[in-house]
Amino acid sequence: MKITRRNWLRQAAGTVAAAGVPAMLGRRANALSKPHHHVDPNVITGEGSLMAHASARGLLTGAAVNIQLLRSDETYRRVLGEQYSILVGENCMKFGPTQPKPDVYYFNDADGLVTFAEANGMKVRGHNFIWHEYLPEWFTGTVTKENAKKILVDHIMTVGGRYKGRIHSWDVVNEAIWIEDGRPDGLRSSSPWFQMLGPEYIDLAYRTAHEADPNAFLTYNDYGIEYDNAEEGKKRAAVLDLLKRMKAAGTPIDALGVQSHLNSASTNSFGRGTTELLDAARQLGLQVFITELDVKDDGQETDDIAKRDEEVAHVYRAFTGSMLEGKQVKAVLTWGVSDAHSWLNGPKWRVKHPDRLQRPLPFDSDYTPKPAFFALRDSFDKAKRR
Repeated sequence: MKITRRNWLRQAAGTVAAAGVPAMLGRRANALSKPHHHVDPNVITGEGSLMAHASARGLLTGAAVNIQLLRSDETYRRVLGEQYSILVGENCMKFGPTQPKPDVYYFNDADGLVTFAEANGMKVRGHNFIWHEYLPEWFTGTVTKENAKKILVDHIMTVGGRYKGRIHSWDVVNEAIWIEDGRPDGLRSSSPWFQMLGPEYIDLAYRTAHEADPNAFLTYNDYGIEYDNAEEGKKRAAVLDLLKRMKAAGTPIDALGVQSHLNSASTNSFGRGTTELLDAARQLGLQVFITELDVKDDGQETDDIAKRDEEVAHVYRAFTGSMLEGKQVKAVLTWGVSDAHSWLNGPKWRVKHPDRLQRPLPFDSDYTPKPAFFALRDSFDKAKRR
């Protein structure tokens, strides 16, 4: 599976989230976005919320937050407060947004997220310090092999230091594995950080992050490692080998982030892959976080919303049920809240059915809970107490 946000994020940078339902979708897509059943709000708030059901098993549950919606959409803020115990910024803590110029940092958006979370008794995940994407425009032409180490260290110390003691976990390095680059260790040699500093940039980032915020759970985050197939099995093995090398070297790492961008049209299953992830994490003494869960449904041929939603819910139930067999899984976050603002509703990801919205998240465009919501909640109920 090769679902990525990378190029779309660079080109769109949140335009779908800011605009809501794209105008180009027209009447048909809007009709498909309407809830197909009524849900008593009393069933899904308070003791019926995702947060309450997760907390009863010692789990955190949360979502990625669009900062523009957080500022402008009262319903969005209410749903966040009712349903979640941990939040992560979609973009506001990444390298580009937090350091728009070599000598200028911008924290208004990240501060807004952290302030909202703390006011509502929530934890915050930091996403992310080091990634090969979402770098500022000045990076190319300014960063060289001679100054890259200083720039990396200064960035992590400045951003991590600002939120010291206020962040539950940091995605220190994001997506460092890319099998297609052909290295025996699977590292992404096409990353500008690799090209400037070599493989050592990874350990440097974690040691610096630990110095900046000793109490945050330092996480390695990656995608395409969940399914039982040869392609993902190879990447999964490379990720786990990286974690083993880091632990053997004494690099401070506390958790594995499993992004979990899934596909309701996939014929692959879960089981062997999740067992490999959980067993390795246990042996290495790592926690596991499901960090970016969503389920695309563009590959489903039917336009029947109820059928599409049930297929998406089936994947939620199968995957989270399998992952939550491991007590080392401590948090489950979806990449967004409402279908209307999902990155998967950018035009690039609506390939087979460009005239309809995907329905990948627990809430529809009107913030009505869907079968995925209840599948997620049921998985929490069946999980062992942490």
